[in-house]
Amino acid sequence: MDEKKLRRELEKRLEKHGRSFTYDREKETLRIENEETGKGIEVALPGIVAKWHEHKENAIDEVIYYVEEALEVMGKEQTLTGSEKKIYPVIRSTSFPLETNDGIQFMTDDHTAETRIYYALDLGNTYRMLDEKLIEKEGLDPQKIREIARFNVRSLSTQMKKDALAGNDFYFLNTNDGYDASRILNEKFLQETAETIEGDMVVAVPHQDVLIIGDIRNGTGYDILAELTMSFFTSGNVPITALSFVYEDGKLEPIFILAKDQKKED
Repeated sequence: MDEKKLRRELEKRLEKHGRSFTYDREKETLRIENEETGKGIEVALPGIVAKWHEHKENAIDEVIYYVEEALEVMGKEQTLTGSEKKIYPVIRSTSFPLETNDGIQFMTDDHTAETRIYYALDLGNTYRMLDEKLIEKEGLDPQKIREIARFNVRSLSTQMKKDALAGNDFYFLNTNDGYDASRILNEKFLQETAETIEGDMVVAVPHQDVLIIGDIRNGTGYDILAELTMSFFTSGNVPITALSFVYEDGKLEPIFILAKDQKKED
């Protein structure tokens, strides 16, 4: 499977009356758009090809499912009023777009040098990123939305699975509810976890559906964490960052992990 074949397969399976496809050779993305509304979704082909080599047709089936769900949602009118319990923060890479394809700014907040906070309305199988147009239309206070989203993320489960490797402990939060990485914004959860850590507490959000916490007590632990993070980063539907973060005194500091040593980012 290569990008050319993948593009043809996606176009074949997603083709419906009123849909158009645009391939961006430079970005290596395929945009699927509803011609009537002008709304659509872009998929990055290289990452799907990489997943295909590991998961075969399941990788394509997964993309088809999410694209269909997203296009269906785009065709419906959403409202925030009365849906406050469904508003959550979502973590994205700082390379993620700051505005919609129509040039409307998303509601965002700075987080770390590698990550940015967006806000979303949960719609069941998918969600809609909140933008300035939607917020202004309903006359809502952005600060109130932030408070609601932070409150809602604190209500999500923080139950983790634990693995012990080479004298280090690794904890995985992977509920696949779309907000696993968002738990990094649950300060109480991070603080309580820090109280149980014996070594260095290192946090990673390689993609949106996993949060990893490492209790790192030796150099080998950093190497293992780097491998784990990169593996998740390359296999996730929505990659965020392959870097990890040292959590200390309530702050997250990105680190580079090199060979058998670790080096904090300047």
